[in-house]
Amino acid sequence: MTGTGPTSPRPQDQALPDAAPSPAIERANRMNAANMLRSLLPLVMICLLIVAWTSFRQRSDEGVREVDPTSTVELAAARAGYAVPVPTGLDGDYRVTSARTDAGNAGEDDPVTLEIGYLTPSEEFAGFVVSDDRRAPAVTAVLGGAERQGTVDVGGAAWTRSTTARGETALVREAGGVTVIVSGSATGAELETVAAAVRPYGG
Repeated sequence: MTGTGPTSPRPQDQALPDAAPSPAIERANRMNAANMLRSLLPLVMICLLIVAWTSFRQRSDEGVREVDPTSTVELAAARAGYAVPVPTGLDGDYRVTSARTDAGNAGEDDPVTLEIGYLTPSEEFAGFVVSDDRRAPAVTAVLGGAERQGTVDVGGAAWTRSTTARGETALVREAGGVTVIVSGSATGAELETVAAAVRPYGG
């Protein structure tokens, strides 16, 4: 007769074979921090490339504020004792960034100065100044210490080419006591384009 002795293992004490992990547990084990980082890395790289490309395509002058010089020019033309010339017909790549005149405080027969600043296609500055006062600050700021380099024909008119104390090019034309200046860090060709567009303001 057989039986279960006191030292015989009970059925519940016998070792059970290892059960295979379920697919859900395997997926959970694979989703550790390192694997998640590796999974996200391509997405992060794509985002960085998009940001870099967008920044590359943005214009460097995106924050430049353009202004409408019309009212300033009209005021100068109304108060000046001379026919005020201004650059006219420049294409949209020459953007006006500043315009000012002292005509608001000018009395009868007082000199009048008009200044207009442009951002050129090469992202440089071209400044236009016209005044019937050779000692006006806007005039002396450009011509003070400037060295003449000869003359250049621009649009059929002779302009004096000078190098300013800042090392920039200035094109100057004087007639009837009125001084017209086009100067700045822009290229010579761009300054000549602005100078060639100067003509009496027609209102």
